[in-house]
Amino acid sequence: MQAPSVGGVLLPRGNGAAVRLRRGSSLTDFAEKINANPASLVQVMLNLGEMVTATQSVPDATLQLLADEMNYVLEIVSPEEEDRELLESFDIEFGEDEGGEEELVSRPPVVTVMGHVDHGKTRLLDAIRKTNVVAGEAGGITQHIGAYQVAAEVNGEERKITFIDTPGHEAFTAMRARGAKSTDIAILVVAANDGVMPQTIEALNHAKAAGVPIVVAVNKIDVEGADPVKVRGQLTEFGLVAEEYGGDTMFVDISAKQGLHIDSLLEAVVLTADASLDLRANPEQDAQGIAIEAHLDRGRGAVATVLVQRGTLRIGDTMVVGDAYGRVRAMLDDRGNTLEEAGPSTPVMVLGLTNVPGAGDNFLVVDDDRTARQIAEKRAARERNAAFARKGVRFSLENLDEALQAGLVQQLNLIIKGDASGSVEALESSLMQLDVGAEVDLRILHRGVGAVTESDINLASGSDAIVIGFNVRAEGRATQLAEREGVDVRYYSVIYQVIDEIEAALKGMLKPEYEEVELGTAEIRDVFRSSKLGNIAGVLIRSGEVKRNTKARLLRDGKVIAENLNIEGLRRFKDDVTEIREGYEGGINLGSYNDIKVDDVIATYEMREKPRG
Repeated sequence: MQAPSVGGVLLPRGNGAAVRLRRGSSLTDFAEKINANPASLVQVMLNLGEMVTATQSVPDATLQLLADEMNYVLEIVSPEEEDRELLESFDIEFGEDEGGEEELVSRPPVVTVMGHVDHGKTRLLDAIRKTNVVAGEAGGITQHIGAYQVAAEVNGEERKITFIDTPGHEAFTAMRARGAKSTDIAILVVAANDGVMPQTIEALNHAKAAGVPIVVAVNKIDVEGADPVKVRGQLTEFGLVAEEYGGDTMFVDISAKQGLHIDSLLEAVVLTADASLDLRANPEQDAQGIAIEAHLDRGRGAVATVLVQRGTLRIGDTMVVGDAYGRVRAMLDDRGNTLEEAGPSTPVMVLGLTNVPGAGDNFLVVDDDRTARQIAEKRAARERNAAFARKGVRFSLENLDEALQAGLVQQLNLIIKGDASGSVEALESSLMQLDVGAEVDLRILHRGVGAVTESDINLASGSDAIVIGFNVRAEGRATQLAEREGVDVRYYSVIYQVIDEIEAALKGMLKPEYEEVELGTAEIRDVFRSSKLGNIAGVLIRSGEVKRNTKARLLRDGKVIAENLNIEGLRRFKDDVTEIREGYEGGINLGSYNDIKVDDVIATYEMREKPRG
């Protein structure tokens, strides 16, 4: 195969050499790797039918196309791998306990509650809280922290268990999957009266994919029609065999509403952890873990709930959480108490970050603010490039002019603001999965946590975007600015409502489809010649009606001999008219078209918009 050449200059051929690029790289990044001129790679892409600038972030598929053409083997560095390499450049190891076996101490199990909607997940979490948390101390703080720790007595010994409160909403599947990955054990809640449902299987698959042991809580045993034995039989089909049937999965019959057997469930969690897992961590190293939730508090700024997985987090530590960083100013537990330090498996609310991180972002403690800022900035740049590559609109040369002229490619721009990063992320994920065909593109220009600000309105104004506020409102002068700039700001509190309305809007942006509707036919009985108007057809309207300024075609002996004609003049006797009905005679002028004969038929029609199904 000949190496590609541009303008007679032979480009370097890879001969199967590997090129490693991060996700969202540009042609300039590719050119640096192979010691080529970026402009020449732009020309290669043009020859391949792709219009790409040298500096824009491009999708993996475009990079692969270029690599194949240049005979290179492309290796796309995954975000996880790239992050590991970034941390290694700062001599930081993430995800491993430092020191030897003697430095590891046991830690509480981290548990996620999963299951089908309406099977009692939230009620169970409330029951556990009431059983273990002093009344009045948790309140709204527990609700928003998204994680809390409880104590259970097992064999006369007090054992702690950490619960992560992930949303059970169907649209939050991605968060729920991440919740399972950050946990040690999953409690699968199944209603005894309903049995196994679609989301039960979905949750089960997430837990299996994360490789975590499962404890089944058979809820609603106090409800009429409850059949816990049936639930055990159904779950056997999915590989969860109860201990009483010779399997290794613990089933506990409970009633979250009545508070029945909650202690037995907590005991089952501890026993499963002891039997299946070696839960130990080094509390002496720098803290590392995961962000469970984050939001913007008007008084306290960016607030993140983090789960310490190893090490001990202390007030004054400098930490990086995703692309946010800062010094820990204060830490609160799920009861709202101030903490000085938090060991492994402890969830805490952290104050002092520069901005709101994403749910599921990793956090780590570093030596100084400068290192933290550099790591955060590089992560932010990487995310930005990947987002541009993922969401950019791509055209090929074959359809670029056609698409632009016909307006076939349209784009709905959105700005999403929400009360918590998990909600925003889940909403974005759901919206990006909407599919209404290739004609319309959905692009999320910005997403963030907190109230809708003037900055959001300015961005929306400059890019014709719609602002979505999910469980938040506009602050300050943002509302007045939106009214002045004509920016559409919509507020929602139910995720499905957002999805339904945006889907309807996207379908409304689809180019209308037209169909031809026949209006009437006229038979030419005579032809009159006019020096001013050309040939005029004397006609008898055979069917329907003929209207002025409508489209027409001319048929001779049943064959179409002229298309796309216009009914420019219509007369009855000496009067100009707008229409002539069936059975009446009149005169028709087809403008500059004069090739008409007696017995020809003029068929008129109009294009009407087809309603979409």
